[in-house]
Amino acid sequence: MERDEGTPPPSLAFDGVDLHQRLSDALPELAERVLERLVDHVPVYDTMPAEQLRGEIRRVVEQGIGSFAAMLRTGRLPTDNQLLALRQSAAKRAEEGVPVEAVVRAYHVGAQECLRQMLAQATADDLEHVQAVTVLVLQFLERMTVTVVAGFFAERQAVLGEEQSARQALLTALVEGADVTGTAARWGLDVPPCYLVLDLAVGAHPDEALAGVSPVIAGKRKLRRIRVELDRHVEGTVLTALSGDGGLALVPCRTAPGHVTDQEWARVTAALTHMRRVAGVDIMAGAAAAAPGDVPAAVALAQEVRRVAAASERPPGLYRLPDVLLEYQLMRPGPARDELARLMWPLTTRPELLDTVRAYLRCGLSRRAAAQELCMHPNTVDYRLRRAAEITGLDVTSGPDALRVRAAVSALDAAQGTIGTSPSAARRSRRAPADPPR
Repeated sequence: MERDEGTPPPSLAFDGVDLHQRLSDALPELAERVLERLVDHVPVYDTMPAEQLRGEIRRVVEQGIGSFAAMLRTGRLPTDNQLLALRQSAAKRAEEGVPVEAVVRAYHVGAQECLRQMLAQATADDLEHVQAVTVLVLQFLERMTVTVVAGFFAERQAVLGEEQSARQALLTALVEGADVTGTAARWGLDVPPCYLVLDLAVGAHPDEALAGVSPVIAGKRKLRRIRVELDRHVEGTVLTALSGDGGLALVPCRTAPGHVTDQEWARVTAALTHMRRVAGVDIMAGAAAAAPGDVPAAVALAQEVRRVAAASERPPGLYRLPDVLLEYQLMRPGPARDELARLMWPLTTRPELLDTVRAYLRCGLSRRAAAQELCMHPNTVDYRLRRAAEITGLDVTSGPDALRVRAAVSALDAAQGTIGTSPSAARRSRRAPADPPR
């Protein structure tokens, strides 16, 4: 325990030799043993240059042993100021990217060697002193660990802040079409030949609506899981601008935009699947590949693709332009789209018929699957489809008409302005007829 200034230091000795003297006398040999154990048992130290290991790291080991010997001599734990060198060394390890667990383990290795050195000469008559020195080792280790971890994370936080600033600066330059090369050079970042641009729409987690649960905390927890899974399953540094309901992610790719393979897209799709599973939410993503200078246009395209996929009631997942090509083209403003929308307009006053047509199309023209989705008898589905055909003059169950009905429904969605809204809001909009397309 810590002692007052006026308290005499303890007299801890084995075989008539003070323990602090045993440590001081054995300092060179003891420091060498600590280094050998670090190399053997903490792998990261085996990768350090020899001059660093035998120079800086050895000096830190000797300082730690010296501080403990001084504690044995004076009976007082070292102050933070006296442990400053150890704190600074931990900060350097953080800057070098050494894991914090390796740094902490190194100090435990040193404490174990010191204890072995002191107890080597102990006998059964020294039990009281053995207990006392063991407590002192634990107290010293506690003080040292707190100091080292504080130094490590203070530096790591500074490094992470700088890394985040660099990523944000590059992301801003890419999205705004600014000087990407100059920005990357200023921050020391690498710019790949291509980015896979993802526009994400993230659903709400059930916890965000639970009574007594902070929706802010639940939302941040969801977002953290999404970021972790994205970084874990994608190679390279992903640039993100995400909030609770979605945002943007730029995934680096070493392939030129026109040569991105299906396997590379499959990896991104797999990452999205992991994100959905771990975060426990639905995620829909529009995606496009682009060279760094073309990112602004790719962002706009990915956003539009995601909106089209949502408006056409696709399930959660990743979509590229080829996946929604027909709907995308049909939803472009123009006289052809308005003419198509007019074909379905009579059903806007009969939302139950329009919903049945949509379900039938979603279910691959299967009346039984549509009936199951709508929780009704297949005969009811047949009746509603017949009524829709009588009103519009187009029979969705007929091969020649099915494609035209699908196109007309997509055009109606676009004309009603449901692109980009949530599925529930889109359904409400569809149930509220406005003026027909002109």
